[in-house]
Amino acid sequence: MEIVESVLNLPVQNPVEEDFSSADLTWTKFGTDEHHDNVALIPYDRVDTFIIGECSNAECPTRFHIERGRKRSRGSLKEYKNDEYLEYKLYWCSFGPENYGEGGGVLPSRKYRLNTRNRAARPQSMRGCTCHFVVKRLYARPSLALIIYNERRHVNKSGFVCHGPLDRDAIGPGAKKIPYICNEIQQQTMSMIYLGIPEENVLEKHIEGIQRYCGSNAKVDSLASQYVQKLGMIIKRSTHELDLDDQASIRMWVERNKKSIFFYQDSSESDAFILGIQTEWQLQQMIRFGHRSLIAADSTFGIKRLKYPLCTLLVFDSRQHALPVAWIITRSSAKPDVAKWMKALLGRASSVEPGWKINGFLIDDAAAEIDPIRDIFGCPVLFSLWRVRRSWLRNIVKKCNNIEVQREIFKRLGEIAYSIWRGVDTLSALEEFTNDFVDQTAFIQYFKASWVPKIEMWLSIMKTLPLASQEASGAIEAYHVKLKAKLFDDSHLGALQRVDWLVHKLTTELHSSYWLDRYADESGSFQNVKEEYIASTSWHRALQIPDSSVTVSDKDHLFAKVSSQKDSSLTHLVWNPGSEFAFCDCAWSLQGNLCKHVIKVHMICENRDGYQPSMSFRSFKEMLTGLWEKPMDDSVGLDLSIAWAHQMLDQITQLAELNGSNNVGAVVNNMPLKWVSKKGRTSVGIPSSIQALPSSSKNGPNHAAAHKKNQKRKRLSRLR
Repeated sequence: MEIVESVLNLPVQNPVEEDFSSADLTWTKFGTDEHHDNVALIPYDRVDTFIIGECSNAECPTRFHIERGRKRSRGSLKEYKNDEYLEYKLYWCSFGPENYGEGGGVLPSRKYRLNTRNRAARPQSMRGCTCHFVVKRLYARPSLALIIYNERRHVNKSGFVCHGPLDRDAIGPGAKKIPYICNEIQQQTMSMIYLGIPEENVLEKHIEGIQRYCGSNAKVDSLASQYVQKLGMIIKRSTHELDLDDQASIRMWVERNKKSIFFYQDSSESDAFILGIQTEWQLQQMIRFGHRSLIAADSTFGIKRLKYPLCTLLVFDSRQHALPVAWIITRSSAKPDVAKWMKALLGRASSVEPGWKINGFLIDDAAAEIDPIRDIFGCPVLFSLWRVRRSWLRNIVKKCNNIEVQREIFKRLGEIAYSIWRGVDTLSALEEFTNDFVDQTAFIQYFKASWVPKIEMWLSIMKTLPLASQEASGAIEAYHVKLKAKLFDDSHLGALQRVDWLVHKLTTELHSSYWLDRYADESGSFQNVKEEYIASTSWHRALQIPDSSVTVSDKDHLFAKVSSQKDSSLTHLVWNPGSEFAFCDCAWSLQGNLCKHVIKVHMICENRDGYQPSMSFRSFKEMLTGLWEKPMDDSVGLDLSIAWAHQMLDQITQLAELNGSNNVGAVVNNMPLKWVSKKGRTSVGIPSSIQALPSSSKNGPNHAAAHKKNQKRKRLSRLR
């Protein structure tokens, strides 16, 4: 926009509407290149109608009060410029400071609060709104007024809407009459809106939740309807772009959502960008399901398509489904950076639950830093094969047209993976593999470029670390597939390079989806959501297939047949049965996924002779065998190995007893009694004033009087 340097060059605007606002005017930049304002020139006698129009803003209704004013008498200036004022008035939105939001502050013209009557009607009107403008009645032309708009948006210093229907924290004039809406009801309503459920269904469930607290009432139903409509409007109009600059937009989001951030490091010349997101609900789930259990990582998601890759930390809930409990957005996998956010995450959990600890950490990337996990979480590290299997199968199906060739290639790659315990030369096996399938040019080129340079690293990590089970791998893959469907929708392709879009998508739609899944499962409501949630992993879908639907070839163990439950005439073939690298011809498997037919066949084969054990069981067996063979007789190493073996045996025995018992209380009572310090006892809820084992020397009357006097002092100190 061209900058105008003289008021004489500004057009006089006089809209035909009875009341008009800033939206009805054309604004011009007035001033110099170094400093300029947005201005408009109107007749002075229409200033009041302009202010009335500004107050009637549908999205941010308000009133403006005069914050500062000056006057000059005519003839008081001998020399003056064209923009000198005869009257000067600064109008400020009545939802403006005392408090700007974060940090606080006062209006520029006063250092104390004014009990003025021309503020907004609500007593909670100090919302930190920065919207204000200046009206200058021109000295040279008293019939005209120059309007200088310093801030047209009704936002606080952080750049967020701070009053009106679009303000998430706004309280209406009838706040005292609005029924109680707990966090659970609010989260349920928001989740349903984010997931696109029709407003009638949302309102029905919202009213059902409210009626649990205040019963059925026409007024309550009316207010609930208004609440749902307002919440829907807020969500519909919300946007991820808080600023055109992505980096500035993220800073604003972080400032607004500090409770959902466990670590933030802005990018600089020396530091990499790191954003760790964890909502309060995710923290609760991590503490609940992660304590003395497993945490898994779906790492490097979107490394080719997103601006920064996404790492998700997952716990396994009561149904052993993968539940996202933290998101880390960063490109850095350096050990110091990984240690930073891991320490922050553990510190946050420990501040809520001091004794919180995990028993294992699952990784899916051979290049991941293991030392920070062991140093910070103090637990074993396991490796999941799902990413390797998925990548190989997807590219085999994509680059090879013949299904028989696809089966054979996948089987041979599985044999290379299984050979890590047989001492086979990896390079020779790879050379033989590429020679045998040299005619599959597209796949061999991909394999040589993407896997041959690093396959020894991947095979080494498979041999070194314990391998995760198919149930865990399937749960992680199910989350990955759902995340991919949510983020890589065709309608969002233009926003993939913006971090604020990724954050918005994770914390709204994806978070709401998992919250509603857990709520439906635990509360029994939303039966269709619960059924979809239960069947969301291939492992649970495999459990629904009866054993009678599986036919295994006993002669050469080449394939197995699984009859379809929906169409009895349809049969799926599973080649290389019993292996993690089994190949199924169903549509879900041909997309690279671990399907229910492969898992079901694996369940059948593990109980039959002639089939090799799973890689996770083979890994566990190799570790125990190595533990037995490693120490020399009568050495300290032997003592240490025996101690480790007994410790593992005790833990496995207790876990098996707990899982197989119907009376948890009886199992707990049989466990050995553990004494903890007084500080530890009080930290978990036992009052320090209660003495569990009173000494006989302190039972006399003198001690009783002293104890009573001490209690009185404590009560008095609390009153002060």
